[in-house]
Amino acid sequence: MSHDEDHIMSTKEKLVRMANQIADFFHSRPREEGVAGVADHINKFWEPRMRRQFFEMLDAGTENFDELVIAASARIKRPITPAEADLKLGLKPSPGDAAASQG
Repeated sequence: MSHDEDHIMSTKEKLVRMANQIADFFHSRPREEGVAGVADHINKFWEPRMRRQFFEMLDAGTENFDELVIAASARIKRPITPAEADLKLGLKPSPGDAAASQG
């Protein structure tokens, strides 16, 4: 495994750990309030690239997320891809961004 792969793995593990820590805090609340609290916290404090990676992990079937995080994911803002951002600005996406948004 290369250094870059180690870094990617640790970044994913950190996102799972952070999301689950948020869920741990909100487990003491009624379920609906907990779901809303997790989503609100992630929407307010996670930058778009963190939320993008979060959704990539969920879409890939990552199973390590707390069930409260998974329930809250329907309320978390899914950021647009870099290629989609370029299109919104009327720019032609770079080949790398276009390939990344498809994969």
